[in-house]
Amino acid sequence: MSERDVDQELVSRAQRGEKHAFELLVAKYQRRLTRLISRMVHDPAEVEDVAQEAFIKAYRALPQFRGESAFYTWLYRIGVNSAKNFLATQGRRAPTSTEKDADEAETFDDADQLRDINTPESLLMSRQVAETVNSAMEKLPEELRAAITLREVEGLSYDEIAVMMNCPIGTVRSRIFRAREAIAAELRPLLGTQKDRRW
Repeated sequence: MSERDVDQELVSRAQRGEKHAFELLVAKYQRRLTRLISRMVHDPAEVEDVAQEAFIKAYRALPQFRGESAFYTWLYRIGVNSAKNFLATQGRRAPTSTEKDADEAETFDDADQLRDINTPESLLMSRQVAETVNSAMEKLPEELRAAITLREVEGLSYDEIAVMMNCPIGTVRSRIFRAREAIAAELRPLLGTQKDRRW
């Protein structure tokens, strides 16, 4: 039984009124949803409130869930929308970005190196690198931050991210490319690399 089948079974049971089934889904996805929301909302107390609100919205909308997408894909969209709504009520806006040509994503030869920046012992132990990456992530427009988080933190494929973000795969590639470039630009001075080298 796949993870999606397990989730669908829990959803079906929750739709039939078994509250414990929904509690299991909350327990399974609470950490992931909280981490996702924390990329948009920075106050930890507010993150918890928005995550709780997202789960309440999901529970109320459960009768409409048809299983056309994976449960987490559906929950992800509710979480992102809840965070955007929260920021709007606070008079803040989730940053937006403009699309660039997706072809440049294909020319990023060493894209995989973003995952590998913390493999050497010295970099792994360096708080400066972690702080610089986190700071660079926070400065990214929301669409870029979400895409790079889903790829590098959640480990999702480009196809899965395209479904979750409801956009073409070329757009996903472009967003991830641009996010990596922005993070690389912040890391260059710290790592002492040339402008024509990413790391």
